[in-house]
Amino acid sequence: METINNGLMTWLQQLGVAEGSLLTVQRIVVIAAILLIAYVLDMICRKVVMPGVRKVTAKTQITWDDYLLNDDVLNNVCHLIPPVVVYVLIPFAFPHEPALLEFVLKICWIYITVVGMKLVCAFLTSLYTISSEHEKLKNHSMKGFYQMIKLIVICIGSIIIISTLIDKDPIAILTGLGAGTAILMLVFQDTIKGLVAGVQLTANDMLRPGDWITMPKYGADGDVIEVTLTTVKVRNWDKTITTVPPYALVNDSFQNWRGMFDMGGRRVKRSINIDMNTVRFCTEEELTEFKKQPWMEGFEETGKEEVNLYIFRHYVMYYLKHHPKVHQELIMTVRQLQPTAQGIPIELYFFSANTAWLRYEHLQAEVFDHVLAMLHKFDLKVFQSPTGLDLQKLN
Repeated sequence: METINNGLMTWLQQLGVAEGSLLTVQRIVVIAAILLIAYVLDMICRKVVMPGVRKVTAKTQITWDDYLLNDDVLNNVCHLIPPVVVYVLIPFAFPHEPALLEFVLKICWIYITVVGMKLVCAFLTSLYTISSEHEKLKNHSMKGFYQMIKLIVICIGSIIIISTLIDKDPIAILTGLGAGTAILMLVFQDTIKGLVAGVQLTANDMLRPGDWITMPKYGADGDVIEVTLTTVKVRNWDKTITTVPPYALVNDSFQNWRGMFDMGGRRVKRSINIDMNTVRFCTEEELTEFKKQPWMEGFEETGKEEVNLYIFRHYVMYYLKHHPKVHQELIMTVRQLQPTAQGIPIELYFFSANTAWLRYEHLQAEVFDHVLAMLHKFDLKVFQSPTGLDLQKLN
């Protein structure tokens, strides 16, 4: 360094620079040279290296390099080059002024730390994008995990900046922070609880983006659209957004409908109330007519007089077993429940072959429309409370 400075001063003297202003001119020349070098390297990185990297990544068949070497990452790398050059070369400009040199080095180091933090965060964002599209990881809520790593990076960078400003060892600052741990835990309690809850949700595969969950306590009933460190966003069926703390999903109960979609069938469990006054034994003529029908195949006779309600339940079971929209591999039954003052409940328990909500509702309506329309074939009636028209008929 001393040799270079002496050579530069000799060269300036030969150019005719006055003795009194020699030191100032030398410093200006050195600073200008450092800035020029930093600018040239920055331009080379932006005009040559970055386009070259883009061309290489565009030609490769793999996709991860397109994310890891995206424009955000490369821009931060370019931003890092000038301060590093200045940090390395600036001692040539202030060889005999340690106080000023130390100040300039601190400024450069703080800038390098900030840009380094941005570079690491951009890299983590790229990793998150890759993991979101990975076949095995895309169904897991990884956003909160990456957010926590970013928070750690920012905390470490902040400690380095503070230690640079006050000339203290970062480890000494961390030791001093130990006394304020309780305060930090109080300030970041939601973040800490969110991290722990996020780990539990991911480890136990309790929640994934895209799952349909129901949580009446928080008014959530819809699809999970985002899982972050502090919130879980649910788009309800009325298109409103409900935010739920992740730790609430661990501490409280919620219903996840993913199992229904994975199974491929959605349960239908509804009943109709039959008027008990219409339940009777079938006549010989009715039995003869019924036995001509294809749905009587497999009918198990009781050995006694057959009841119209028994034959009706057999028909409904046959109808469900031959319905193309009913899941035939899952449980299916037509059963009689405890009679009440509103009649005898006949419950249809089966699963639709399509889990989509609209198709499920259409199937449910279709089945019960048919069942209600067929009741008169068995001389059965549905129980319903008297209405004004019923009372008028009595007069």
